[in-house]
Amino acid sequence: MNETTPQDRIDEVPTLVDSSRVRELPTTARGARTREALVAAARRVFERDGFINSRLTDITTEADCSIGTFYTYFDSKEEIFTAVIQAAQKDMLHPSLPRVDSDLNNIPAILEASNRAYVDAYKRNARLNLLLEQVATIDPEFRRLRLARSAAFVQRSARWIKRMQDEGYADPELDPEMAARALLPMLGRMAYHVFALGDEGPDEDAIVSTATTVWLNALGIPRDGSKRA
Repeated sequence: MNETTPQDRIDEVPTLVDSSRVRELPTTARGARTREALVAAARRVFERDGFINSRLTDITTEADCSIGTFYTYFDSKEEIFTAVIQAAQKDMLHPSLPRVDSDLNNIPAILEASNRAYVDAYKRNARLNLLLEQVATIDPEFRRLRLARSAAFVQRSARWIKRMQDEGYADPELDPEMAARALLPMLGRMAYHVFALGDEGPDEDAIVSTATTVWLNALGIPRDGSKRA
């Protein structure tokens, strides 16, 4: 396995939230439990009603607490939404490609496993991913952070594609970044339509299998994982 560069070893995925929007965590165990209950209740309400239609009273009712208790921990609906995303973001959006230093013994299997991990994470957080689409249209700062996160995924995938070219597996004529920009949204949109919007068409296995085949074909990687002739 090749050594990675310092750039490859850093955390490549920017945050989805501005942590300055959320006040510091409570210092007591009781406070931490109350705040956690509010965040969990807010997630349920947001997923059920959408961000725009949700009210603070809906959240406090769901959490079985008073509005005064809410304001002990959060200033607004925007702040608790930020806390919801902050708690879930590590599980929500994973790059659909392995790290640059992944073993190359079986590229199709590696790619399929990575695509499946993405789809599984999307499915677990389908309603929250639908909320991301909604909030990105009304909150410029959230949209900026989301675009930065997407750009990081593109760069990470482009480095992986470049390595596939350098090792003799992928079509050397492709621009790695443009290929990543073209291919990355495909898996995300398929997962979005099926799990967030409720399209009853393809199942999880079909999504993963099709996405993996399209990636391999688009990059010119032989289906048996061998190097190009």
